[in-house]
Amino acid sequence: MQLPRWFAEAFLLLITILASSDAAFIGVNIGTDLTNMPSPSEVVELLNSQQITHVRLYDANSHMLKAFANSSIEVMVGVTNEEILKIGRFPSAAAAWVNKNVAAYIPSTNITAIAVGSEVLTTNPHVAPILASALHNIHKALVASNLNFKVKVSSPMSMGIMPKPFPPSTSTFSPSWNTTVYQLLQFLENTDSFFMLNAYPYYGYTTANGIFPLDYALFKQLSPVKQIVDPNTLLHYNSMFDAMVDAAYYSMGAMNFSKIPVVVTETGWPSAGGSGEAAATLANAETFNTNLVKRVLNNSGPPSQPGIPINTYIYELYSEDKRAGPVSEKNWGILFPNGTSVYPLSLSGGANSASPNGSSLFCVAKADAEDDKLVDGLNWACGQGQANCAAIQPGHPCYLPDNIKSHASFAYNDYYQKMKSAGGTCDFSGTAITTTRDPSYKTCAYTGSLTANATGGNFPPTALGPVSPLGGNANTLITSSSYHLPLLAALALTLLQLL
Repeated sequence: MQLPRWFAEAFLLLITILASSDAAFIGVNIGTDLTNMPSPSEVVELLNSQQITHVRLYDANSHMLKAFANSSIEVMVGVTNEEILKIGRFPSAAAAWVNKNVAAYIPSTNITAIAVGSEVLTTNPHVAPILASALHNIHKALVASNLNFKVKVSSPMSMGIMPKPFPPSTSTFSPSWNTTVYQLLQFLENTDSFFMLNAYPYYGYTTANGIFPLDYALFKQLSPVKQIVDPNTLLHYNSMFDAMVDAAYYSMGAMNFSKIPVVVTETGWPSAGGSGEAAATLANAETFNTNLVKRVLNNSGPPSQPGIPINTYIYELYSEDKRAGPVSEKNWGILFPNGTSVYPLSLSGGANSASPNGSSLFCVAKADAEDDKLVDGLNWACGQGQANCAAIQPGHPCYLPDNIKSHASFAYNDYYQKMKSAGGTCDFSGTAITTTRDPSYKTCAYTGSLTANATGGNFPPTALGPVSPLGGNANTLITSSSYHLPLLAALALTLLQLL
C-alpha cells in the first residue's frame, strides 16, 4: 500500500523537527604535548567518569582511536596542516587517509567528524589555495566508503578571518580570503556540514585595550549602563562568546549563506600566566568555563540565531606544558595528568564535579603554602566564609593534628562544599587546591566524604548570628598569631554582642 503524499511530508517534517531539537553538548579538545601524558585507556576511563560525550583529537592517533572503541564517545579526528597539501593534490592520498584513520575504526569507534587542518588561513596561508580541494577529496573518500552521512567534514577557522567582529551585524570575512572562504561555505552547504569556529573571549578581551569589561568576557551579568548592544540590530549581547558566534553567522550571511550552523571547536581560558598576562588566573578560568557550560547547555543560540544551539569543545582536557610561547599557553587544561581537577568544573552542568572514581572533589591547603597566608585564609573561611569550624576546636574530632595546614584544609573544604554550587571556589589566594583523595581520618570526616555521618564533617553548626567587630561572625578565628580560638570563647563573643 502506498502512503498518501501528505503523510510522507508530515513524517519528513517530524524527522526534521526531532533532528533540530537535539540538546547542545560540551566536548573537550585533547592535546598530547605534555610531559606526563596518560595512556589512551586512562584518558577514555577519565572521560567516561566525567560523562564527557564528545572529544576532538588534533590528529588520528591510532592508539587513541583504538581506546575509544565501544565507548560511545563521539570523536572528531583531525587532518594535520602538514597533511593537507598531499591530500588536496591527490585524491588517492585522501582515500588512503580515510581508509586508515576512519573506515578502519568505524563502527567500533564512533567517529562523527573530520577537521581538515586547524586555522589554516591564519597560521598556514600557503595551504589556503588547496584547502577546498582537500575537503572535497576527503568527502569523496567518505562517499566511497559509504560513510559520508555519518561523518561530517569541515575546517576550523579562527576569529582572525573576521577583522572587525563587533558589532556582529557588520562583520564580514577578510576580503583577502573571499575565494577560499566562499569555496569552504559552498562545500559545507552542499554536504550539510557545519562551520567550525575557534572563538576565544580571552584573546578578545586581552587584545581590546580595555574596550570591553572583563565581566563581559566571563559571561558575568553587566549593569544596564555597561550592556553591550549592536547599534544596528539593537540585539543585546550578554557575553563576548555570543557576539563572536554571531559575527560568524553575519559574516556567512554577507556571502549569502544562511543555513550553516556554527560549532565552536575551541574556546577556554588559561588558569595561569606570566608577566603581562594579568587576566590569566585560576579564578577567571573557573568562572569562564563554569559559565560557558551553563550557557551552552541552556540549548539556545546567539541573539541572531536563538533556535540553533552552540555545540562547543573546551580547550583543553590537559594543560600542555611542552608547548612553546608565554606561560598562559601552557595552562589551558581543566585537568592535571593524574586526573585531578585544576579547578572544580562539571561538563554535565551539575553542581558537583566528579572525580575519576565517582567520588567528590575536596578542597585542601597546598603543601607548600605559607603559614601566614593560610592563617588569613583560615580566618576568612571560618569568618566571612561562614564555614563550620567547630570540629577543629580543642577537644573536637578534627582539632588534632594541631597545625595550620590541617585546620585550614578542614575549613577550606567545608566552605567549598557548601558554596561551590553558588560560585564559591577553591583558591584562597592561591593557598588551596582540589583533590579527589578523601582527606578524612579517624573520626574526622570532611564535608562531602562518604563517611560524613561521622563526627567531623557533620558536626552541628555553631551559631553564626551577629557580625563581630572584626567582620565575619562569631565563628571567626580572630587572631593571626594563634590561629584557633576555643569554642567557648567564640560563644562568649556571640553572647556579648547579643547583650
